[in-house]
Amino acid sequence: MSQRAGLGEILIKVLLTMLYGIPLLWIVLTSLKPSSLVFDRASMFLFTPSLDAYANALNSELFTALRQSILIAVGTTALVLLIAVPAAYGLARTRGWLVAVLLGALIVLQMLPQTATVIPLFQLFGSWSLLDSLGGVILADAALLTPFAVILLRPFFRTVPVELEEAAAIDGTARLGTFLRIALPVARNGVATTGTIVFLLAWGEFLYAVNFFLSPGTYPLSALLAQQVSAFGIDWPGLMALAVLTAVPILIVYTFSYRLLRDGLTVGAVK
Repeated sequence: MSQRAGLGEILIKVLLTMLYGIPLLWIVLTSLKPSSLVFDRASMFLFTPSLDAYANALNSELFTALRQSILIAVGTTALVLLIAVPAAYGLARTRGWLVAVLLGALIVLQMLPQTATVIPLFQLFGSWSLLDSLGGVILADAALLTPFAVILLRPFFRTVPVELEEAAAIDGTARLGTFLRIALPVARNGVATTGTIVFLLAWGEFLYAVNFFLSPGTYPLSALLAQQVSAFGIDWPGLMALAVLTAVPILIVYTFSYRLLRDGLTVGAVK
């Protein structure tokens, strides 16, 4: 039985590796080909690599988009954590029917399609003079990701022993001091995990960026990628080279935060 389970596990891993690995391999190989060989089956693996697509992609437009993406992701992460951390702590320490209602409302907000909010937010940001600005996109992304962050953070704060807070209260520590000195340091791993996930999601967000930035010169990387596809055709090597360059910062963040994400997301899985 254990051998069958081990064989099944290996097959699943191989299948998932092929499912995700083959498209990534195709992206990298295409970025190294000239346009004439992209769909040539005879040159699928045997061709002379060229870095021309990368040389063309490394321009001022790319670095401007990179700066925009960094500012959006960092600003969104900071704003989301500023709102979600105290909200999640409050939901973790509150009892009664109100908690169930609030959690249900957060889940409903998560189910709301992002496309349904584009037009109302566009009109709202237009009246607030936030269109074509970093502030508008950061605010929209924060509104999108805050419910998710609250739901994700609540279990981390529930693992903080209440006895620690009671001991701090006996010593005369106020509620805010208890939160800042006891609960937040104990749950810092969960806060870091949530912050990393929010950063990754904000980095790849496309719909708000392409609608609320009115000038293509201010697009972040996600919108810059979509801009490469036009009615006049697609420069596949250039598009794939840009995709590879766009993924490098995320790959770096994921590499350094993998252990944190792995450990943090298993909180509450085992009692």
